[in-house]
Amino acid sequence: MLTGIDHVILAVHDPNKAASQLEAELGLRATGGGRHDQHGTFNRLIWLGDSYIELMGVFDEKLAAESWWGGHILRLLASAEAAYAGMPLSSDEIAVDVALLRGQSSPIGDAADGQRMRPDGRAVKWRAARLPEPDPDLGLAFLIEHDTAAAEWTSAERGTRAEESHPLGGPARLARIDMPVGSTARATQRLHRDLGLAFRPSLAGSGARDTSLGEQTLRLVPSVPGAVPTIVIRGGSLEREASLLGCQWIVEPAISAT
Repeated sequence: MLTGIDHVILAVHDPNKAASQLEAELGLRATGGGRHDQHGTFNRLIWLGDSYIELMGVFDEKLAAESWWGGHILRLLASAEAAYAGMPLSSDEIAVDVALLRGQSSPIGDAADGQRMRPDGRAVKWRAARLPEPDPDLGLAFLIEHDTAAAEWTSAERGTRAEESHPLGGPARLARIDMPVGSTARATQRLHRDLGLAFRPSLAGSGARDTSLGEQTLRLVPSVPGAVPTIVIRGGSLEREASLLGCQWIVEPAISAT
């Protein structure tokens, strides 16, 4: 089943510079990253528990142009300094999810193995099943199941990063993404067929539609001129807001347990 928004991909020319901007403006620190050697791309990661923000750049344009995700990143960077690029969804049984989606006429492909090499030489491994083309609204939208025996996804590593403190003043979590779409009706129908997402009217009103993915929310909002995705993160004790890297960012104070 789908368990959450796995990560948010942002196309950037310089992942290190982008990471510095997010830390300075929002108090979110990047601590990981590596290279996709077969795809010509590299990244920095901002961990938010088991979700993360992926700042993706290109180190080899020829390789990237031949890659299903690298080509998308190149196209975005041809006309922007930075841009929202995609939203993979996490699955705990990707083969089962793919079979269910195909049963409702989704064009999703077979799950395939992937990996990324970290600077320390350890490999991060996963299986991913993708749509034939980027979704018109979500961009790179695919299912991903992480290898829990490989780097970054062992129980010990997940436990450590669950308590990781960001400069904003404590752990942070991805809470919601607001995605502007041309038609909420068409988007909800397509995303239900292609990815199994079931939307409901949002309490935000104004024609917005919500779907829950684990503890996170994906909200489709009617687009207006100049609209960009809004990434809502919960953590720290102060509210922060900024327009960076082709997105609007909102940091909400963490919810107290008392």
